[in-house]
Amino acid sequence: MIVLKKPIITEKSMKLAQNGLYTFEVAKEATKPMIAKMVAGKFNVKVLGVKVINVKGQSKSQRKVRKLYRTTGFKKALVQVGKGEKIAIFETPKEEEVTVTTAEGEPIKLREKKDILGRTRVKVEKGAVGAAPTTQRKVITGK
Repeated sequence: MIVLKKPIITEKSMKLAQNGLYTFEVAKEATKPMIAKMVAGKFNVKVLGVKVINVKGQSKSQRKVRKLYRTTGFKKALVQVGKGEKIAIFETPKEEEVTVTTAEGEPIKLREKKDILGRTRVKVEKGAVGAAPTTQRKVITGK
């Protein structure tokens, strides 16, 4: 049986992760000891406590047809880990500085940042020496 379905990554859960509380969506049949054992085994951390919340499904209305439908509910677990231990999924990405040379041979400082899904975002440093505005625009929008 799959106990841990996926991590829940929202602004609130990222703030809780800084204090050592990590949020996961778990199976409906999962118990607190099962969740603690899976998190400890999968992420090599010491689990201090588990809190479980049953989230009810919402009733929503369709746009064109006047009918209501109900979304399925899920079970959410807040896992408290030991002090100083972290789970890598919930870590905020770090910015890196990279120096790139243009076609004219002029260096430009770029700040490279990776988001949670692993995609790279590039930002041009303000006050870059010798870079024309058109060059900066090409670097930012080029994908």
